Amino acid sequence: MKRTPVDYRDFRLSKLNDPRFSHAKLLLGWVGYFSLYFLTENLIPASRCTPVHIGLDDWIPFCEYFVVFYVGWYLLVFGSLAYSFFYDTEKFRRLQTYIIITQVLAMTAYILLPTRQDLRPAVFAHDNVFTQIIGFIYSFDTSTGVCPSLHVAYSMGILSVFLKDREVPVPWKVFLVLFVLGVCLSVCFVKQHSALDVFAAFPVCAVAEFLVFRKDRQKARKRARSV
Repeated sequence: MKRTPVDYRDFRLSKLNDPRFSHAKLLLGWVGYFSLYFLTENLIPASRCTPVHIGLDDWIPFCEYFVVFYVGWYLLVFGSLAYSFFYDTEKFRRLQTYIIITQVLAMTAYILLPTRQDLRPAVFAHDNVFTQIIGFIYSFDTSTGVCPSLHVAYSMGILSVFLKDREVPVPWKVFLVLFVLGVCLSVCFVKQHSALDVFAAFPVCAVAEFLVFRKDRQKARKRARSV
């Protein structure tokens, strides 16, 4: 396990501008996101939202077991941010910046072009712990503000940041690839998103990828020219 690069026992709010702790200010991005989330959820009614649907959605059956990946996504996001915050502040800066960029782009889309999906099953064919979890999710997570999918965007950001880290073990990278694939599929199989929402997340990720890693690409080009 890596040693903690920053001794947070010395942290005070008055020291947020200290280079040792300045990365913590990026967490304010979540304040902005949740503020906009609650505003859009309450001020933009479903009647004003454009339904999102493509033919592929009709071929994807509802499968409650994919809720394992869907819920696991929350642990993936929290765990990745928490680990990097305490053990690799540079990785934290990149990951949280990536997330903020996707949040800004997605919320802009939700406001300028409000969307919803009408894919949720009216009743569940089975009554088990998986459908009970999905029912709970449906109860607080509305079907509006869906395109692009932030489940997909965050997952791709985490995958990108960790795959680029040479110190991350290969088995962990393989696990991340498979888990992120499961997350991307899960949003469709638990009928939280249309497949179009998944595809729409990719250009959002491309913008974040360009902005977050542009300096790395510039450095790589300089090293290549100097060889």
